[in-house]
Amino acid sequence: MRAGPLDFDELVEHWTLLDGDRELVAGKRGSTRLAFALMLKFYNLYGRFPDGDGELPREVVQFVARPVRVSADALQGYEFSERTDRSHRAQIRGHFGFRECTVEDARALQASLPENVAEADPRHEVVRDQLLDRCRKWRVEPPSESRIERIVRGAVHGAQTALGKRIARG
Repeated sequence: MRAGPLDFDELVEHWTLLDGDRELVAGKRGSTRLAFALMLKFYNLYGRFPDGDGELPREVVQFVARPVRVSADALQGYEFSERTDRSHRAQIRGHFGFRECTVEDARALQASLPENVAEADPRHEVVRDQLLDRCRKWRVEPPSESRIERIVRGAVHGAQTALGKRIARG
């Protein structure tokens, strides 16, 4: 996520609710309406959901609150981990044509990275970017941050091991 305050043009570009967004938000009320709108725009921008309201800059909350006609302070009453949140996530994924990452998806990501990515450029951030790119191509929401880190470390380690074996063989 970007550090520092956003200017008005960035707010308009990334956080304005479009027609399709407004249709999804229309049936929600109060803090749920605001939270859903923020989750929708966050997912569109970052390809994942916020870990909580602490990841949402105050100026973003205030900007999105105006068109959904909910006070920005209402977000404090929303629980990001309840059943409603799971339902909202499923709606948002469906809206963008994505699905939740399964155990099989995570295994496929882990299996494909060492040979095809980590050997070409084993830097952690490069492998992580490739994992996220594959998730987008496969239309799969990325796994949790901790799972991403485990997969990337495993891919880098696997690539280093394979390279070591090739060097030892001559």
